[in-house]
Amino acid sequence: MEKSPQQPLAGRKILVTGGTTGIGRATVLALAREGARLFTLGRDPEALRNAGLDEASGMTADVARKEDVERVLSASDARLGGLDAVICCAAVGAGPIAEMKDEDWRYVVETNLVGSLAFARGALDRMLPKGEGQIVLVSSISPDIKAVGESVYAATKAGIDAFAMTLRKEVGDKGVRITVIEPGSVGTDMQECTAQEQREAIARGEMLFAEEIAEGIVFALTRSPRCDVSVLRMEPIRQKTA
Repeated sequence: MEKSPQQPLAGRKILVTGGTTGIGRATVLALAREGARLFTLGRDPEALRNAGLDEASGMTADVARKEDVERVLSASDARLGGLDAVICCAAVGAGPIAEMKDEDWRYVVETNLVGSLAFARGALDRMLPKGEGQIVLVSSISPDIKAVGESVYAATKAGIDAFAMTLRKEVGDKGVRITVIEPGSVGTDMQECTAQEQREAIARGEMLFAEEIAEGIVFALTRSPRCDVSVLRMEPIRQKTA
């Protein structure tokens, strides 16, 4: 038996959440270059207009809002006519829970964790009947590092990890593959440091480009149907661990 070649992305119908900034935007651009058919969303109308996503369509929406999740899924159905993959990139940062207002930390949980679960559920509704598909959830190494100040953020990413690994057991034999991407420090607008400081950190090997994480997502999506990239951890050579 010969090894099957990698699966092409051209023509595949893919929904990306959080596709106007950071890892999500880099992923949309990478997939567009490969000829995928795309639909994406972001919270900021201006970011959506300025993202330069010529080969993709998108809409303004908030993954923390149930009605927006349903609206996006309906719009992607109309645009793409189904889904071959869903990539959950939408996320927001957080401070220590003791320093956050109640509504603020709850919004982080609704965005990072509940939003990812909601789009995964929407993907399953469309993938299970046809017996194939892939869900990619962008998590973080923060649950392992447990750095001071990341209590809320780390909790949401740990929830994604546990959800994904359990979901994989529930749907793997039904043809749906589940992938978790765990980035370390990445130069995106979520970082508190300036763009110049990010460039310097990348040059020192302390951060990665968002495009490097997008390359990892492309790798997971292009494996043969026989291969399930369950967890892909990607971090800079000099990742801070505290």
